Amino acid sequence: MIGYMCKYAPIEVLESFGEELVMIEPHVTNFNQSDIMMHQNVCSFAKSVLEDVMEKDYDGVLLTTCCDSVRRLYDVLKANFPNKFIYIIDVPRKVNDFSCEIYKERIEELIEEYKKFSGKSFNEDEFERIVKAKSEAAKIEERAHKEEALKNSDGRVYKIGISGARMNKETLNFLEDKGVNVVFNVTCNNLFRDFYEEKIILGDSTKTPDKLQEALLKYSGKILNQIPCMRMVDAVNRNNYIENFMDEVDGIIYHTVKFCDNYSFDFARFKKFFNKPLLHIETDTTLGSAGQIRTRVEAFLESLDGSKGNELIKEKIKKKKEKGEKMYILGIDSGSTSTNAVILNDDKKIVAFYVLRTGAKSIESAEKAKDEVIKKAGLKAEDIDLIVATGYGRVSIPFADHNVTEISCHGRGAHFFNPEIRTILDIGGQDSKAIRLNEKGDVIDFAMNDKCAAGTGRFLEMMARTLELSLDDLGPTSKNWKEDIEISNMCTVFAESEVISLIAQNKEKSDICHGLHKSIATKAFSLLKRVGLNPGFMMTGGVAKNSGVVREVENLIDAPLYICEEPEIVGAVGAAVYGLDSVK
Repeated sequence: MIGYMCKYAPIEVLESFGEELVMIEPHVTNFNQSDIMMHQNVCSFAKSVLEDVMEKDYDGVLLTTCCDSVRRLYDVLKANFPNKFIYIIDVPRKVNDFSCEIYKERIEELIEEYKKFSGKSFNEDEFERIVKAKSEAAKIEERAHKEEALKNSDGRVYKIGISGARMNKETLNFLEDKGVNVVFNVTCNNLFRDFYEEKIILGDSTKTPDKLQEALLKYSGKILNQIPCMRMVDAVNRNNYIENFMDEVDGIIYHTVKFCDNYSFDFARFKKFFNKPLLHIETDTTLGSAGQIRTRVEAFLESLDGSKGNELIKEKIKKKKEKGEKMYILGIDSGSTSTNAVILNDDKKIVAFYVLRTGAKSIESAEKAKDEVIKKAGLKAEDIDLIVATGYGRVSIPFADHNVTEISCHGRGAHFFNPEIRTILDIGGQDSKAIRLNEKGDVIDFAMNDKCAAGTGRFLEMMARTLELSLDDLGPTSKNWKEDIEISNMCTVFAESEVISLIAQNKEKSDICHGLHKSIATKAFSLLKRVGLNPGFMMTGGVAKNSGVVREVENLIDAPLYICEEPEIVGAVGAAVYGLDSVK
């Protein structure tokens, strides 16, 4: 089994030796080994490939010269796996007759090297069979995709294009589960091997060296003439290709890999070129970002269309209205720190709300919040017409009729409390979000912090424990600061060490608190700038109760923050509003 990672790799050549070629799509939990063997700031994908090769039993790895990180990966693999076939092929960056000839010669070198390594012979008949079979399969797949797109043109809600760097199978499968029609996918691991034409097939029983040369030349040309990736000189042709689909797609998802400068620069150009809703996802190939990616993709899809109301529930509500009975919608926000429940009536009035700390089992916390808010409202369970869940635990709540991302719900909730709000800063238990709204309260842009909990509620809880203060005391304590202390680390672990060091220097708690709040505000400010500092600011989430953080954010944005009486229930209110709007 030989692993490869690039659509420009001539995998059919090695398959003609009878080898199995497998695309490397690593999923790692950490970079412990690769951080030792490679620099920490090397592209996270290159590091994850190294982790994957060390874990799995590959006989070899076929790389391409796509970037400096992969060249470094080749050096490390070559040094550490001397008994495996580790090969890097130099792919030309241009596509013309000269570059096709050069690439053909490099493919011939690959053939000779593999002959030496394996002791096997290159099978020309097998090469012909593989090229023809893959080309026919590609044409069938293309026809099937067009038929599927046509069949579902009205039945599916979302039509999405995908660009950028490699996107993992889990995200693609998730899009399919959400009913997404992927109109185009031009990422670097989306293979479409349509190589067949008469001149590539060797064609007769006397396969002379000239015939093979001609076939390899055509083969190299077909590989280089795929929809170009960012590293190719004529990448503008990719933009022209995408432009043809602009009338067919609702939005575009652009995926980049952490520490990949090439695709980061390309994204900056990409978003200026296309006037379509655009979601930028950056991942590091670890499993830890899966939950956040799901939230971001769902929120993006919701911003394109919105959910459709359940017809059975609509009918039930219609009958209640005919009888003159009130309608009640329950919104529940299952967060990492708190679980919040709100009941709205059909006049969009809050009947009751309830907040409790999320325990070890989010389902139990959700059940308790539901029961308590119903009791507080003086209602019975059967009086509730619709339950909409949001938050990280939303998909695990068995009694919810619908679930909606917290990004969409915070938008609806903020608009509910104050229709003038255009920019939301939400700092919750484990993440931070900046959300931009239009005048209707719809989300038109958003940004989230990475999977690190720096500057969130968890961060403040840890700092409060270190300072021997309650969480509620952090804000009032920081009011009395005198020395302007800089907290240089936002990582919870390193920041704790820094705070301990400041305590040892006899620094005042008020000064340390102020320094912590200023560092959180600075991080939040950079997040807000990503969506635009549009006046009409609101802060939501538990950290909005911290007057010290609020004060520092207001200083940076030079504007007041609107904060409702209970900022933790904004998401739950938004979920209830979302449900009410869907059935009205």
